[in-house]
Amino acid sequence: MAIRDLFLFMLVCLLTGFLIFAGSILGHSLGQTGLFAGAVVGGFVGIGLAVWLASRFGLLSAGNLIAPYVGGSLSFVIAAVIAVNTLFNPVIPLASILLIGIGTLLGKTIGQRRAERRREPRH
Repeated sequence: MAIRDLFLFMLVCLLTGFLIFAGSILGHSLGQTGLFAGAVVGGFVGIGLAVWLASRFGLLSAGNLIAPYVGGSLSFVIAAVIAVNTLFNPVIPLASILLIGIGTLLGKTIGQRRAERRREPRH
C-alpha cells in the first residue's frame, strides 16, 4: 500500500466518521428516525467530500472519482447494517467505519484498472 493510499484511507474514514456523527446529532432533534437519517446523509456527504478533497490533494486522479465514491458508498451501506445491528457494543460500529475506507480504496483500484484497459491498444 502506498503512502497516498494510506492518506486516502485516513481522510475517508475520519471525515466520513465525523459527518456520520454530526449528521446523527443534527437528526436526533427529529427523533430516532431523524438520528438514523442524519447519519446516512452525513455518511454519503462525507464520502463525496472526502473523494473530492482527495482529488484536490492529488490522492486521486480527477478522472477517477466515481469508482471510489461508489466503492465507499457500497461499503458504507454494509458498515451501516453492521453498526445498526451491533449498537450494544460501541467498538464494532466505530470499527465498521474502516470498511468505508477499504471500499473507497477498492473502488480506486477498480477505477484505475478500467482506465488502464481503455488506454491499451486493441489488436
